[in-house]
Amino acid sequence: MKHQSRKKVVFTVLVIALAATGVLLSGCKGKSSNGDDQKSTQAYFNVAVFVPGVTEGSPLYEQMVEGVEKAAAEKEDITVKVLEAGFNQGEWEEKLTALAAEKKYDLIVSENGAMPYIAVPVAKAFPDQKFLFVDSIIKPNKQMYTLLYNQMEEAYLVGYLGGLITKSSMKGVNSDLKIGIIAGQEFPAMTEMIVPGYRMGASAVDSGIEVDFRVLGNWYDANKAGELAKSMIDAGVDVILPICGGANQGVIAAAKEAGIYVLYFDSEAYSMAPGVIAGCVVLDQARAVQELVIKAYNGTLEYGKSGIVGVKEGYVKFAENSDLYRKTVPADIREKLSLVVKSMERGEVSLTIPEYWNN
Repeated sequence: MKHQSRKKVVFTVLVIALAATGVLLSGCKGKSSNGDDQKSTQAYFNVAVFVPGVTEGSPLYEQMVEGVEKAAAEKEDITVKVLEAGFNQGEWEEKLTALAAEKKYDLIVSENGAMPYIAVPVAKAFPDQKFLFVDSIIKPNKQMYTLLYNQMEEAYLVGYLGGLITKSSMKGVNSDLKIGIIAGQEFPAMTEMIVPGYRMGASAVDSGIEVDFRVLGNWYDANKAGELAKSMIDAGVDVILPICGGANQGVIAAAKEAGIYVLYFDSEAYSMAPGVIAGCVVLDQARAVQELVIKAYNGTLEYGKSGIVGVKEGYVKFAENSDLYRKTVPADIREKLSLVVKSMERGEVSLTIPEYWNN
């Protein structure tokens, strides 16, 4: 009897053990592409988002994070970690190196024209690490894919609108034919695409329009940006394009006080200052990032290559469907700009970017 009881106990323990194992296995099931359960451990595609600054208040960084999160919502086995590296550019390489050194991310995503260059020594130190950089470009690097927006076309559109406004009889406009641009810093995309495109757009309206270009020296000093804007306004500028990050607020405040107009870059911002912000060009970065992360997940992203997209491809747009835009800008000006936008969308008008990254 004792022997039989011992066998029964052993059998019971074995059944319990097997049942527990079954529970554990069922808890590890993943989903196949057709939604069926698999009896294998779920494999994740881990994505780190490196924000060279802070996300909140930076439209393109917000869009970058949004795009990665949309990709993760589309594919359940994509995980996302967001690292904000702060405004001290001198620390970015060290922080990017520490992120790559974790050796657990299938892809590191970042944004900013400087980031691919900062990442070169990091890529060399970690040859298995893959990178996706948007709003930037670099010579071919087998560990990186870069996407550049045609910001020459983007700047052309707001330059054209600025030219139409400064020649108009809109309230607050003077007879000096001057428009301005305030940059946070000078960098290749600014000097090779944005400023030339802005000037070309204004000149397409009238070759006599003068463009006043000034550099703030940082991306946060709203007071200094406001003073630069006031100096421009005193010199006869009645339309300003600020591209200086958080310091844009200083330019908007100065424009509002003086009763002149602001053009906005990369995102729709009419509600930020109704009646002051007269036009916005938008980058559809969230869509671009989502698509590229999904390609990386699927194994079809071509590392070592770069893409360039603009108005024709639908990633650069003018935000012309806002009621605030219609209330601020007269119909005749809107119609003229719309014709240019449609010509670009059809590919009839296109601007070629000089390959400054190969110099």
